[in-house]
Amino acid sequence: MAQANIQRVKASELDLKEKVVNIQRVAKVTKGGRTFSFSALVVVGDGNGIVGQGLGKAREVQEAITKGIDDAKKNLVKVPIFKGTIPHEQIAKFSASKVWIKPASHGTGVIAGGAMRAVLESAGVTDVLAKSLGSTNPHNVVKATIKALSLVRDPLTISQTRNVNLKKVFNG
Repeated sequence: MAQANIQRVKASELDLKEKVVNIQRVAKVTKGGRTFSFSALVVVGDGNGIVGQGLGKAREVQEAITKGIDDAKKNLVKVPIFKGTIPHEQIAKFSASKVWIKPASHGTGVIAGGAMRAVLESAGVTDVLAKSLGSTNPHNVVKATIKALSLVRDPLTISQTRNVNLKKVFNG
């Protein structure tokens, strides 16, 4: 399988919007009883091809979300978006979750389920067909979706790699 061409991006100069994908209450059983804390899975993106995910854990929900946002800002990747969709079909797997994303014509919208939808909308993809296969664990689905998006190559890179005209890439 192809390696992800992950391009790291600095969060300081971006206008990022965050989406909370999942919040879980977790319990640690001690001699004195149960101690509850929260785990928050957060996706951030600028809606223009940059997306990242983060996990925050804390005793309070808001503090966990804040930590998740800070973690997500450290894990930003650049996604090639061409006319509101991705340039080509891509499949990626993370743990037991497998995702399939396919470009769609203008006006289709984001056809994707919960965790995948949050990632795709944060990245700025407006038209795409997506399917989650295997495990539906939100953590793994988000990571598989970001992996799939980072594996997508932009048309210019493909044309340069093949030494062909950019128009020939689309007309095949």
